[in-house]
Amino acid sequence: MTHQYAFQTEVPADKSRLEIERTLIRYGASAFGYMWEGNSVRIGFKMNGRQIKFALQMPDPQAKEFRFTPKTGKRRSDMALEQAYEQAVRQKWRSLVLVIKAKLEAIESGISTFENEFLANIMLPDGSTVSDFMLPQIERVYQTREMPRLLT
Repeated sequence: MTHQYAFQTEVPADKSRLEIERTLIRYGASAFGYMWEGNSVRIGFKMNGRQIKFALQMPDPQAKEFRFTPKTGKRRSDMALEQAYEQAVRQKWRSLVLVIKAKLEAIESGISTFENEFLANIMLPDGSTVSDFMLPQIERVYQTREMPRLLT
C-alpha cells in the first residue's frame, strides 16, 4: 500500500488554495490566479520577473476507486462516493501547498535558487511551460543518444 501525503486531511480545498495565495504573497509574488476546467486546475503567479504555472489534474469523480470500496469492492452510496472523491481533492490541494512552500523555503534558506526550483513551471510566451517545451526534446535525446545543436 502506498502512502500519500495528507490522505486523511480535513482541510477544505478552498482553504488550501487561499493558503497558497497568501504564502506566495508573503514570499513576494506580484500576481496570483486560479482557474479550473473539468478535472484540471491551474495556479499561476508572478515572481522574480517570471510567470509560473502549475497544472494539477484532479481525480475523475466517476473513477472506480470512488465508486467501489477498496477492501470489499462493494459499490458505494452516492454520499460515500462524494466523500471519497472530496477527500482525494483535498489531498491533492494539500500536496500542492507542501510543494510550493518547500520550494519557496528552499529558495529563502539559500539551499536553491528560484530558477532551479520553478524552472519546469516557468511559462513561455506561447503559454506553455519550460517542461512542456523540454520534455519531448529530452526524450528524443535519450532515444537517439544525440545532443541537439540548438534547443529551439
